[in-house]
Amino acid sequence: MANRLVELAAIFAPLSLITIGGGQTIVADIQRQAVDVHQWMSAAEFLNAFAISRMAPGPGSLLATLIGWSVAGWAGALVASVGIFAPAALLTAGVVHLWSRHPEARWRIAMERGLRPVAAGMILATAVVLFQSLDGGWLARGVALCCTGVLLATRLNALLVLACGAAAFVGLSALLAF
Repeated sequence: MANRLVELAAIFAPLSLITIGGGQTIVADIQRQAVDVHQWMSAAEFLNAFAISRMAPGPGSLLATLIGWSVAGWAGALVASVGIFAPAALLTAGVVHLWSRHPEARWRIAMERGLRPVAAGMILATAVVLFQSLDGGWLARGVALCCTGVLLATRLNALLVLACGAAAFVGLSALLAF
């Protein structure tokens, strides 16, 4: 058990430091570590944990807590949570201090501009990993793409689109089963 706790800390602490753009940017690597490298869970189990972490109140990085719980119970949840939150919190405190002291510095402006595409790329990688993990075959992927298109093209509430997508998937699945 101690070995698994060390593995959890060794995975989540470094990932915490590269959450440029938010916790969603590291989901692809969390998935790779939990599913492919350590085989702590299947791709479907990971997708379920991701969905639960998004629906639960609090930060989306609670995914780490759920994985820690899955791997080593309460101790794993604690180690994974501290690993994902503590290093980033300490780094953020230092960066905020520097940012507030140098608001017009050229290095600050260059860093902000340079990190935007990095964050966008990491978020895109997360979307690809989650898309590939979908259960339900081509129908689930088609509904997901349609819902994404609707969300990008309109100002509809995301929960409404989610409910309509779920209804469409269930309805189409029933139709295709006949």
